[in-house]
Amino acid sequence: MTRTPGLPGLALCVDLGSTFTKALLVDLADGTVVGRAEHATTAAGGDVLAGYDACRAALVDAHPRAADAVRLACSSAGGGLRIAVLGNEPLVTAEAGRRVALSSGGHVVAVASVAGDAALAAVVLAATPDAVLLTGGTDGGNTRALVDGATAVVGAGWTGPVVVAGNVAAHAQVAAVLGEVPYVLAPNVVPRIGVLDPDGARAAVREVFVSHVIGGKRLTSPARRRELEELVRGATPDVVLRGVEVLAEEVGDGVVVDVGGATTDVHAVVEVDPEQSGLAREAVATTRAGRTVEGDLGMRWSAVTTVERLDPDELAPAAHDRLAAAARRRGVVPAYLPQDDDDLDDDDDEALARAALTQALRRHAGRARVVLGDDGRVVERSGRDLRTVDLVVGSGGVLRHGRTGVADRLLAPALGADAAARAGGGWQLPEQPRVVVDHDYVLAAVGLLADAHPGAARALARGLVTGATGIR
Repeated sequence: MTRTPGLPGLALCVDLGSTFTKALLVDLADGTVVGRAEHATTAAGGDVLAGYDACRAALVDAHPRAADAVRLACSSAGGGLRIAVLGNEPLVTAEAGRRVALSSGGHVVAVASVAGDAALAAVVLAATPDAVLLTGGTDGGNTRALVDGATAVVGAGWTGPVVVAGNVAAHAQVAAVLGEVPYVLAPNVVPRIGVLDPDGARAAVREVFVSHVIGGKRLTSPARRRELEELVRGATPDVVLRGVEVLAEEVGDGVVVDVGGATTDVHAVVEVDPEQSGLAREAVATTRAGRTVEGDLGMRWSAVTTVERLDPDELAPAAHDRLAAAARRRGVVPAYLPQDDDDLDDDDDEALARAALTQALRRHAGRARVVLGDDGRVVERSGRDLRTVDLVVGSGGVLRHGRTGVADRLLAPALGADAAARAGGGWQLPEQPRVVVDHDYVLAAVGLLADAHPGAARALARGLVTGATGIR
């Protein structure tokens, strides 16, 4: 990642997708966006590098110095990173593994605790993951849990990559059990009860994604597979969460809601207040940065379930029936795009997006309620308390390319004390945040630049909210 001598540094930051590729050309001196390009990958035969080539060619044509730019990419092509989590027990190591897998940008396809039932490993692996995250035991404790998990994985016939993130005292035994199965040894995600330490496992998952998944999914021609592996730095959701972390360092706690065709993702970086959160009741602590993926909430592939999950009181019967019919049509033809501003289907698209966004935010934030316990009245919380966050960022094609005022129509009804009250009260939704839309898909670029070019990343993150006083 060195600059070409004599030339100001530029970085080409690319998100490689199965259907769409987006690219930003960023000046490394001050973090400004020099140019942007997009390309429909399917139009080029499905080769993700064909989309990259088209974006790069367009940017080089407009900005010749882009030919010498540093190249950084993330990708969720081919379905992204599918992770199966195997822990020793459901409430501690399996749950910790699930949270870490999500924060690593993975799509968690199965979770199981294999203590006492090694057959569960075969059931989990039947979900066809790309990689297995194996957890179990606290550091220095009994090594049997992690060794038994590795034995179950091998016994189930798994030959793909394994990230081992359990009791470090068991690493040597686990390595011997795994044998020829590819693996990466990572720090324990639960070094002791009540502590969740995701960073080492996140880095290991990222390594597995690049070395085993990107190269193994036949996303490009064999001749260019090595180029793709060298280009990609991580899974897109992992990179975006890193971008949100940088954004929070610059402007305060923040939440990003990304509405897609198949999932709606929520990334949040929020300072945890042990005095208020009730975390002492949990065996696995909550971390400052977190992500949830709602696989039943989306605008195309998941449109039908988005409507099905709505509370019956959310819409009048006639409006609900219309939206259900629109969802069914989109489920059959996921590539559908509204044609013009007068198309009534635009209203349906916005209604689906609003339903997905609102429900995803509620699930991530959870609710607070007062219960009676041994210590008297206690506040129990589910999810992550978002009430005091400083910033909410909306992302997704419906927000970037929608009609004038779409952000106001989608985001405003999902935020604030009134939104919580309309939903029945207790929801820990952002109350008075500044709200912006990531029109240029900046956060992925921030995440890509964060480690090697932190100054540019910080400046780019600040630019996302400069002058933003409300929804634009």
